[in-house]
Parts: sequence; structure tokens; C-alpha cells
Amino acid sequence: MSNSMSRTRVTTWAAEQLSPEHIDLLAGLPHPITLEIEGFGPVTFCHGTPRADDEVVLVDTRLERWAEAFAGLADSVRTVVCGHTHMPFVRLVDRRQVINPGSVGMPYGRSGGHWVLLRAGGVSMRRTIVDVDAACAQIVGESTFPDRQDWVDYFVRAAASDAEALTTFAPGDDRHAAGSRLVRCRSSPQEQVSPRE
Repeated sequence: MSNSMSRTRVTTWAAEQLSPEHIDLLAGLPHPITLEIEGFGPVTFCHGTPRADDEVVLVDTRLERWAEAFAGLADSVRTVVCGHTHMPFVRLVDRRQVINPGSVGMPYGRSGGHWVLLRAGGVSMRRTIVDVDAACAQIVGESTFPDRQDWVDYFVRAAASDAEALTTFAPGDDRHAAGSRLVRCRSSPQEQVSPRE
């Protein structure tokens, strides 16, 4: 991907596309949200973690970090669906099932729409095959983002492998710290994570 497409440039452009109504809508969304799902009981849905929408946790994040991120959850919540890193996984964290469905439009690892189906107590990781060339052409043809070609080539085509994304995001989960603090990351895999706040 071109170095001209920095995280700041993408974020600034995207923010400029939002109307005040969009901003109010986004600011009013609950985070996290817990819903009763048949076969699961209460399931918490969040972007990063239940405590912060931009917190990084990964499939191989240490158990102590997960415990910190889940400290505010009710014991009755046995399933958490999170995201932020766009890498699909299912794992257990001290008897709590954690699911990251991946991403429909900005996947890491392989292209396509990644999502999850929760049904009757079962978790089914799904991937919908899309016409990547057609999707890229439509985005490039309709978007006004200056670096849209670089963006689609990197994100829609899933140029970064899951291993590259894990390596890039790993410092954001504070994996080398004992008694870690919350580390927030608003980076994409081609960027370095932000320093601790």
C-alpha cells in the first residue's frame, strides 16, 4: 500500500463525510450491548472489548489481559462477540466463549465477507465469497477518497495476511506487560500502534 495513505488521512476524510446527524447517531449507540440469544443466554456484543471500543485483544492475547477486559461483565455473560481487529476467531477465555466474526468489508487473511451465525447454542463462522474485482471497481468509481485505489487494493483484496496483522496489532494488546494498563489502538496493520496513554 502507498505510504501516502496514512491512517490520519483516511480518518480525516471519513470524518469529513459525516453529517451532524451521523455523528449524533454514532455517539448515541450503546457500547457494549448485551442481548438474550436463544441457546446462549446473555451475549455481550462490543467493538473492541466491553470496556473500550478501541481496545485490542487477539486470538493469542494472554488470559490476564482478557480478565482485565472482562472485569465489568456479569458472571451470567458466557459469550462475548468482539471485533476491531477484523480477524475471525473463536476461543475460550476462562470458560467464557469469545468470538470475533472478522470483517465484511476490510478483512485480514483472505478476502470475502466474514461473519458469524449464532444459532441454538452453536457458533458458525461464515465467509461469503464476493466478486472482489467488481467491489473494488465500484468503490474506486464511486468514492471520492483520494487514495481509494490503494485502499481497495489493501483492504478489500485482503493484502495483509492474518500473521502480518497479528504481528502489527500485538503491541496493542500489551502482551509483554505484567499488570498492564489499557492500551488503545486505532491503527490498521500497515501502521504502528499508538503508545500507551
